[in-house]
Amino acid sequence: MELGFDPGLVLLALAPVFLLCIAWEAWYWRKRGIAKYSLTDTLSNAGLALMHQGADLVATLLFIKTAYTWAFTHGLHAFPNTAWSVLAAFLIQDFLYYFFHRASHRVRWLWASHVTHHSSERLNLSTAFRQSLTYPISGMWLFWLPMAWLGFSPDLVILVVGLNLAFQFFVHTEAIGKLGWIEHVFNTPSHHRVHHAKNPQYIDRNYAGVLIIWDKLFGSYVEEGEAPRYGIVVQVKGHNPLKLTFHEWIAMFRAVWRDKDLRHLWMPPEWDEKPATKETQVTP
Repeated sequence: MELGFDPGLVLLALAPVFLLCIAWEAWYWRKRGIAKYSLTDTLSNAGLALMHQGADLVATLLFIKTAYTWAFTHGLHAFPNTAWSVLAAFLIQDFLYYFFHRASHRVRWLWASHVTHHSSERLNLSTAFRQSLTYPISGMWLFWLPMAWLGFSPDLVILVVGLNLAFQFFVHTEAIGKLGWIEHVFNTPSHHRVHHAKNPQYIDRNYAGVLIIWDKLFGSYVEEGEAPRYGIVVQVKGHNPLKLTFHEWIAMFRAVWRDKDLRHLWMPPEWDEKPATKETQVTP
């Protein structure tokens, strides 16, 4: 399925909508005299977003779309170009996203990229921008490769990934409470507040992208109860985007060098006796 636009630009195209929503949320909290935003944190999030988007665009041009094209060419071609195939692509990508997200908390190589997103002690819509430029290195794109092999065109794969991430922008907020029956099917701000919390009972829970049903099926769902406390257990201080991007990579490779043990690359982050960013916890 060929699109009439570059699907890799979908998040940039939606940037005005995202910025308007951030402005509304900042105004909403300021009117109530509650400090949910800080200038340094928000600017840091913006800088990380620009770095992430730049790295993703370069990686897509250099090798990601080529890999998807190869898989599509040599794959099953199981899905015809119909409206139903678009819906199937969206559902399959959301299913795969759950496992990518879960692995990003349980495999340190992937956590080294994902920790950047969790490193703020605030949760607001600008937190959704807080992403790492190292995702192409850690291999996020590999999780969508089976979609191209199944017969979804590379452009469609890239598009549904972008739309999934666009949806997730709107769950990074404390301004919206619980949403009734929607909570049973979709990822909501309440579910995602749990995911960003460092309260012991909330750590490594609610991995959903769009549909919360995956968490309920695979035993990682927890309902919001106690007020969430945000950030990572051993908090990284400061707002330098480079430090926020690379601190866990540095800690991981130092652990490999210290112990002469490559298992630090794929074991859970807390497997390190002196973890840089997470406490020992029970795997859900």
